[in-house]
Amino acid sequence: MAAKFNCQELANTRPLFLTVYGVVGVGVLLSSFYVLSALYNVNGSSYGSAVDFFGGSHGDKAPNSSSTTPRITLKPIWEAPPKNSEMPPLESFRLTKQLVEQRVENNVIIVTFGNYAFMDFILTWVKHLTDLGLSNLLVGAMDTKLLEALYWKGIPVFDMESHMSTVDVGWGTPTFHKMGREKVILIDSILPFGYELLMCDTDMVWLKNPLPYLARYPEADVLTSSDQVAPTVVDDSLDIWQQAGAAYNIGIFHWRPTEYAKKLAREWKAMLLADDKIWDQNGFNDIIRKQLGPSVDDESGLVYAFEGNLKLGILPASIFCSGHTYFVQAMYQQLRLELYAVHTTFQYAGTEGKRHRLREGMFFYDPPEYYDTPGGFLSFKPSIPKNLLLDGEHNIESHFALVNYQIKQIRTAFAVATVLNRTLIMPPLWCRLDRMWFAHPGKLEGSMTRQPFLCPLDHVFEVNIMLKELPEVEFGPHINIREYSLLDNPSMSKKVKESLLEVQLCRKGAKDCQVSNGTSSTGRIRLLKGSSEETLKTVFSSFKDVKVIQFSSMQEAFGGFIDKVKEYKFRQRMKRYLGIWCCTMDHVPGHIYYDMYWDEKPGWKPVPPQSAADDHPPL
Repeated sequence: MAAKFNCQELANTRPLFLTVYGVVGVGVLLSSFYVLSALYNVNGSSYGSAVDFFGGSHGDKAPNSSSTTPRITLKPIWEAPPKNSEMPPLESFRLTKQLVEQRVENNVIIVTFGNYAFMDFILTWVKHLTDLGLSNLLVGAMDTKLLEALYWKGIPVFDMESHMSTVDVGWGTPTFHKMGREKVILIDSILPFGYELLMCDTDMVWLKNPLPYLARYPEADVLTSSDQVAPTVVDDSLDIWQQAGAAYNIGIFHWRPTEYAKKLAREWKAMLLADDKIWDQNGFNDIIRKQLGPSVDDESGLVYAFEGNLKLGILPASIFCSGHTYFVQAMYQQLRLELYAVHTTFQYAGTEGKRHRLREGMFFYDPPEYYDTPGGFLSFKPSIPKNLLLDGEHNIESHFALVNYQIKQIRTAFAVATVLNRTLIMPPLWCRLDRMWFAHPGKLEGSMTRQPFLCPLDHVFEVNIMLKELPEVEFGPHINIREYSLLDNPSMSKKVKESLLEVQLCRKGAKDCQVSNGTSSTGRIRLLKGSSEETLKTVFSSFKDVKVIQFSSMQEAFGGFIDKVKEYKFRQRMKRYLGIWCCTMDHVPGHIYYDMYWDEKPGWKPVPPQSAADDHPPL
């Protein structure tokens, strides 16, 4: 009404006033143009909107897009806003086509999402992509705590308006299923924008730019990873759909904004919203397999799916790896292929297990203090006889003989670590048999698992319990651990690695085998086997500033605790650190408990629980 009144008034005035109004109007337009230019200038300090803040790659070049809309020059990812600036209002972070458009490159957007509990996973995910030179990414924040944290770190983020809890919700819980529904809602929201979508879970990492690979299949509506454990191809072509019978895994999949893909997303979303008991991945597999086949052609490896018109491709499990094809089989290595991605599936210790797996692979990005912990580190060189590792058949008895031999050494290392108040670097762990959730012969049929193989820590140990703060009054002091690959990690400083004391065990009466609390000019000392708690404290009191103490062996390294209460608490802690092997094919239940103190039980044998009363961890 006000605008209408002003126009009518202007029409009735003299020409002089008409001229004045015109000059003022032009001035307003020019001023607006100047303000907007300053707002979007990459060198400016204004952070008036979320879109303005989102950064590009490590260079200053803005991503290219097929859109004709003028592009804003973006700030590099990881470039944080000025400390004295204010965060834009929450409304600025809503998912819109304009927001996505600012991040798109070659019509592709790479997306992950999560809550604050997964922030370190998200930072790792982003770091891998930016290290590959990719900046066309966005992170969906399921809670405002994560949104704010990512914003202040310079990460492109949008608000999913999920109002999710900030803690780890746990696999299989109702909240976990809600997160799954958020994924399909997100896919259904982004596809209508007209951009290709590479959707990722936060517990995976990119090790090679996947976009050129995905572009090799321009006819594909959807390209998905899978839980396939047996190779169907030995090169980098798509897995053969007729042979890839395992579940399609929605932790890594690529969508093109075709009508068939958009229809699939809509129907998948409707299915999940209609029944909150359906797991999102199961729902995807059910709906896309409604019709599977025939092949699209003889060359591409694509298959018609869904309603018979959607073109689907299955990413090769050898290079778009699951937790099994990478951490157990090292399939890409055996086939001499280049690795694209690792997804931490097929593991047994929840979120902590996923994090530890990525650390074992040296894929996880931790802060500097992780690599220079107060009190220093303790490591040792494990000793394994050749016959335990290689001789005889690979069966339950030989597997447990090998693992138990290592468990005994690790138990001693934990005792020494708690006496010296040092963080234990876990040794590499060897297994003869694979672990699953179901009965199997020790090696999955068709898989490339080599026996023996270097197995992840969570195959034997309860990593989630080891990292948990158990009540000290009941279990004694917490013992920090690190992954076996820690000292090989490029993030480990040279200063820490070179601050090393080597400890050579020797027997009483041997030459130069004497107790001493003096310093060593050579970085090497000899220590009497079976040393007591008091002896260890005395000998190593002069080496508190040494960052890494490395024992040549842990066999007979420790003679025992003086304080029996302390020993009892330590034993209670140790008994909770081991898990199960699963599962034998000739008994139900088929799992067998590992026992930290197996050597103290004459006649101990690896057998499944014989009754429900026996089905519990060793006492």
